[in-house]
Amino acid sequence: MPHASADDGVRLYYEETGSGTPVIFVHEYAGDYRSWEAQMRHFGQRYRAITTNARGYPPSDVPEAVSAYSQHRAADDIGAVLDHLGIAKAHIVGLSMGGFATLHFGFRHPAKAFSLVVAGCGYGAEPGQRERFRAEAGTIADFIQANGMQVFAAKYALGPTRVQFENKDPRGFDEFRRMLAEHSALGARNTQLGVQRERPSLYEMIEPMQALTVPTLVLTGDEDWPCLAPGILMKQTIPAAALSVMPNCGHAINLEDPDQFNRIVGEFLAQVDAGRWPTRDPRAVTASITGMR
Repeated sequence: MPHASADDGVRLYYEETGSGTPVIFVHEYAGDYRSWEAQMRHFGQRYRAITTNARGYPPSDVPEAVSAYSQHRAADDIGAVLDHLGIAKAHIVGLSMGGFATLHFGFRHPAKAFSLVVAGCGYGAEPGQRERFRAEAGTIADFIQANGMQVFAAKYALGPTRVQFENKDPRGFDEFRRMLAEHSALGARNTQLGVQRERPSLYEMIEPMQALTVPTLVLTGDEDWPCLAPGILMKQTIPAAALSVMPNCGHAINLEDPDQFNRIVGEFLAQVDAGRWPTRDPRAVTASITGMR
C-alpha cells in the first residue's frame, strides 16, 4: 500500500490515477479517500488525480494522542503527500474538513498551489455558533467512544445537511453511511477533538484571507446552511475568489451531485490552467451601492 510520511512520522495513505497537471482531493470528516471515486474517474482522464486519507483514517496511521491532530497538521499533511510524489505544485480540492485544510494549505503553502477549491466550508465558523460547535464536537467524541462507529454512523449520516443526499440518491447514501461506519473510532474521536473543535473560525482569519492571491473557488450547496454566510465571507475577503452555489444540495456535494460538482470544478481548473482566472477589480469594492454617491 502506498504511503507518504508526515514530518512527525505519521504515514498517510494515497491513491493516484491519470497523468498531467496534478490535482489532489482532500476528504471531509465523514468521508475518506473513497468519497472521491467519481472525481478520480472524471479528472483522472485529463489530470494526475490523487486522493489521500487524513491521519486517523485507515489505511493512514491512527495516532493515539489527540495532540497529533490539528488544523495545521491537516494542511501540512497535504504537502507531505505532494512532496512524497515529487510534485512541486498542484490544484487542491477539499470538502468540509478537507475544505478547511485546503484553505489553510493556501495560507501556509501558497507557492505549492495552482488553485484552491474550498467546498462545504464553514461549520462552526460563524461567531454566534462557535461555542455551540465546539460543544457538539465534544459530544460527538464522547458518543463515538461510548457507542462505536456503527451506532454513530447511523445517527450522524442523517444530519440536517445530509438528508438531501439520502432523498436524491438512496443507494449512494447507503454506501456513504456504510463507509462511515468502517472508520476508526479512535481516529474519528481524535479528529473531532484535535481538528474540528480547535480550528480557528474563518471570521478570525480575515487578514490571511485578504492576503491570499491563489485562485480560489468557494463552492457550497444551497441547503448547506452552516456554509452559506461563511461562503459569502470568503468570496468578499479573498481577492481571487469566486462563489458558486449548487441548487437543492446539502453538504456532501461531490457525492450528492457529482456531475454538477465535476462540471463546476472542471471549468474552474480549466480557467486557471489557461491563465484566465481574474483577481477582483478594486473598483468592485466600494461603500457606494450604485457608484453614484
